[in-house]
Amino acid sequence: MILTSENFILIFSILLLVSVFAGKPSYKFGVPTLIFFLGIGMLAGSEGIGGIYFDDPKIAQFIGIIALNVILFSGGFDTSWPSTKTVLWQGFTLSTLGVIITAVTVGIFIWWITDFTIYEGLLLGSIVSSTDAAAVFSILRSKKLALKGHLRPLLEFESGSNDPMAYMLTIAFTGLVINQNAGFFSIVPRFVWQFIIGGLAGYMAGLGGKFIINKIKLEYDGLYPVLVIAIMFLTYSFTDFIGGNGFLAVYLAALYLGNQELIHKRTIIKAFDGFAWLMQIILFLTLGLLVYPSHIIPFMGIGLLISAFLILISRPVSVFLSLIFFRETNRNRLFISWVGLRGAVPIVFATFPLLAGVEKAGMIFNIVFFISLTSVLIQGTTIIPVARWLRLLLPANVKQRTMTDLVLFDSQKTEFVEIIIPKNNPSVGKQIVHLEFPKTALIVMIQRNEKFISPTGATILEPLDKLYILSEDSEGLKGVYNSLNLEI
Repeated sequence: MILTSENFILIFSILLLVSVFAGKPSYKFGVPTLIFFLGIGMLAGSEGIGGIYFDDPKIAQFIGIIALNVILFSGGFDTSWPSTKTVLWQGFTLSTLGVIITAVTVGIFIWWITDFTIYEGLLLGSIVSSTDAAAVFSILRSKKLALKGHLRPLLEFESGSNDPMAYMLTIAFTGLVINQNAGFFSIVPRFVWQFIIGGLAGYMAGLGGKFIINKIKLEYDGLYPVLVIAIMFLTYSFTDFIGGNGFLAVYLAALYLGNQELIHKRTIIKAFDGFAWLMQIILFLTLGLLVYPSHIIPFMGIGLLISAFLILISRPVSVFLSLIFFRETNRNRLFISWVGLRGAVPIVFATFPLLAGVEKAGMIFNIVFFISLTSVLIQGTTIIPVARWLRLLLPANVKQRTMTDLVLFDSQKTEFVEIIIPKNNPSVGKQIVHLEFPKTALIVMIQRNEKFISPTGATILEPLDKLYILSEDSEGLKGVYNSLNLEI
């Protein structure tokens, strides 16, 4: 079947509906939901029962870039900075040095066992060098995996921040494969420039985004997620336009914004959680449609060999070398090594050589697809057993919090007070977002005259408002009184 404008919406809605329902049994049997999305795309493709003909890497790449922006932004926005800053340098080392070590070791291995040139081997190694944010976020958060220590924030930070390095390596080695007369060290200045510009652009976008979100007054709450989407895509496109790394900028901007007091933050978080799932489904469906299963079969042997080397040797070597200067137990290092999932991101990156006209691009794409498939199937289905074997799971009744948990509601808060705002109080006429409330406290409800109001960051306090406040501890309660210019 050839997709036309007339039947596209019908086919897309059916595939989307099937994908959503397919995710339910996948959770029960411990199979990553993303595999079902990919499988449905393959079944619907030209060699499946659906017979949908789709063979356009350019469109697939465009969809992939859009989806990765949303997935990275959602992951960064939902990441708690207090948890992340304790593992900042470990995560940064894994997402830079770790990616380079993985790319080089896999590239040399491919060059050794195949007829690939060294640059072609390094290109394939670069494509599969980063862990997949969609796969890691999906598995860790959907299963509500409670891990000891700082493992979870470290894994999430690494997976969200290592795509930029893999992207730059992929682009650089694609260029070197096409023009092998260019020197290897000619790519170093571009690396440095992209990281510096990407980092600065991400931070500036976060600052500017916070100002815009809190200062602009929109008539409808539902427009705030739309505003954030605009900021996200502007951050990526402008950073890419000036030569920086757009993926890095988007993730850093989201990480900054997610840890600030924002108007309608609950609405934004809920919306982006749904957007991220939608983009994951669309991305995996698209990549499933793009692949031809018959083209993968001839490369299953070499793909399995490379996948085994990546999982059992290259990833552990990169993790142990990257964390050699940090105090990490060997159990932690082993678990981090095992959670090096490859998913949709490498498949998206594999479209770049295809569009650039690299001679062995088709072979590279099919090998990468098989590596990603085996990685999610093998590693994704065994994360909990491996964590249990290494004794890294917390008791079942212990729940690790994400930013969503902290923003929406936390039943563990221990201090509850009612505060009436005096008529001449300095907080009268101010929006809640500008009160500099402590992050450990939450205004649950406001009683105004005889009505009860569910507050948002945009709510303006009025004289004699009665605030119902929950706080985690007495220190947080003191911060509340200080922000309202009241005495306890």
